[in-house]
Amino acid sequence: MVADAGLCASCRFSRTVVAKRRASYTRCARSDDDARYARYPKLPVLACSGYEPRLLESRHRGEEPPMLSVTSEVGRLRKVLVHEPGPEVDNMVPSMMEELLFDDILYGDRAREEHARLRRTLQVLGIETVDAQDLLEEVLRNPVARAWTLDATLPPEATALRARFDDAPAEHLAESLVGGSRLTRGPAAALDVTDLFEVPPLPNWCFQRDPQIVIGPGVMFASMASAAREREAFLARAVFRYHPDLSAAPVWEDPGDLAFEHSHVAGAGRARLEGGDVIVVSPDVIAVGLSERTNRLGIEHLARALAARDDGPRFLVVVELPRRRAYMHLDTLFTPIDRDLALVYPPVILQDGAERANVFEIDLRSDLRAWSARKDLLTCLARRGTGFDPIACGGDDPIAQQREQWTDGANALALAPGVIAMYDRNSETIETLARRSFRVVTAKDLLLGREEIDLDEPEKVCIAFASHELSRARGGPHCLTHPLRRDP
Repeated sequence: MVADAGLCASCRFSRTVVAKRRASYTRCARSDDDARYARYPKLPVLACSGYEPRLLESRHRGEEPPMLSVTSEVGRLRKVLVHEPGPEVDNMVPSMMEELLFDDILYGDRAREEHARLRRTLQVLGIETVDAQDLLEEVLRNPVARAWTLDATLPPEATALRARFDDAPAEHLAESLVGGSRLTRGPAAALDVTDLFEVPPLPNWCFQRDPQIVIGPGVMFASMASAAREREAFLARAVFRYHPDLSAAPVWEDPGDLAFEHSHVAGAGRARLEGGDVIVVSPDVIAVGLSERTNRLGIEHLARALAARDDGPRFLVVVELPRRRAYMHLDTLFTPIDRDLALVYPPVILQDGAERANVFEIDLRSDLRAWSARKDLLTCLARRGTGFDPIACGGDDPIAQQREQWTDGANALALAPGVIAMYDRNSETIETLARRSFRVVTAKDLLLGREEIDLDEPEKVCIAFASHELSRARGGPHCLTHPLRRDP
């Protein structure tokens, strides 16, 4: 929050917006729907008829935990955002696969079984799980939030659809915005997605890592590479903008805020940034992939937003990934799993890798924010006090490495330092972890009580999850989740 903001410092409608040259502004969210309120009020605000303290709508009682707090990838996980694959998976047709980077259409019931096992395991271990669609449904009960969401997600010419959605129950509207809304067509007349749906489904929304990015106590929103996923980012904005459990969290970057629309380099197109490319290495270091999904302009915007925070990270490490279908995000090649251990895909991440990524470091405290070339990712991180001993996805066999990278063997979710969730089909990776003193436990045995895990004990554990269907969608446990709160 901007210094000397007065009432804005504790109002639930106050938003922090980062502009160029590290300047921060306070925006009043009430102004979006009520012209009586200034969009950018003159500070300090000492009196305001629209003021509402943040804690009035919070569900919590007693001591208030922070809404958001993520300063690493491995601190003990307390609260995480997920989404159970729903009708959007059942409604997906083969013509959507290429744009959405699916390798097959999924058997929805089996995918839901696998996802439920992941959620239940997290809950048994004391981790609070919240479903993004449940939050969206609650948001859509607010008429102002509903109007904002429909303005953002429906084309202006869809007047009849808008009229129906204006009056729809919140549960039905949330399901339509995520699961899709069908058109009535004869069986011989409907082939293309536009013939089938007035609102196409969002089968990728189960991958909650991508539409938003939580760093520290704040959030920034993605600018999705695929037009088919743009609605995901708008739904994420609606949830974080209007849900009382999240709305007071500062917004570090919002590509949809036209008041601070960023100037684009000629010919560079629009900025693209997706959450799977962002790794919160430590409070001082963020890693970001320059990939098929995230471009240089998106990284420049990320750097500017982080540089504007006095309490933000010092270094942004850019990892330029080879342009391969298999390497869609940085978290498919590199995920920290303990304070000093990381799963890596050796050909891209290690210094002697055949496809070693180009690595650059940006000093966020420098006015120039130059991209300084570095030797490799792990050496660069070690220089900043965040050294990782690599554990090879697929072990030492180059064939197993390629196969298991493809099936998300490097895409693990840390539940606590040294306690991770990953897909059971990555058997060579799991055997490598076992040789490195990880106890291997199946999620089934944990849920049946045959095994026990204490996240507060200093034990290394790999929890193996069934993954016959979910892995076909090209995303592992790290992709399926977005931490909202972790211990330092």
